[in-house]
Amino acid sequence: MKLLFDQNLSPRLVNRLADLYADSTHVYLIGLDQAPDATIRNYARDNEFIVVTRDADFSDLNVMLGFPPKVIWIRRGNCTTAEIESMLRSNYESVKALEADENVGILTLF
Repeated sequence: MKLLFDQNLSPRLVNRLADLYADSTHVYLIGLDQAPDATIRNYARDNEFIVVTRDADFSDLNVMLGFPPKVIWIRRGNCTTAEIESMLRSNYESVKALEADENVGILTLF
């Protein structure tokens, strides 16, 4: 599973989660940190990434346009990078299920 972390998440998550989510990246690392959401969405779709974000924009785009890409929407308030890492680790099976289910496009984590 390849995750594409949005600019509202730390680029450090790429290395911290590399054991579970190999080949993941961050928009900053691929030069898309200032890109509009539509550009990031198209990149994720074309390169088979699941977008991980803390805002509703990608979820809204998926409702309007469908998927791929699939989206993991982290809806927890202020939290640390370590807490987000823990959430993605503890929900690994749910992320796998999201990737495999062709009828589901959004996984919301609280």
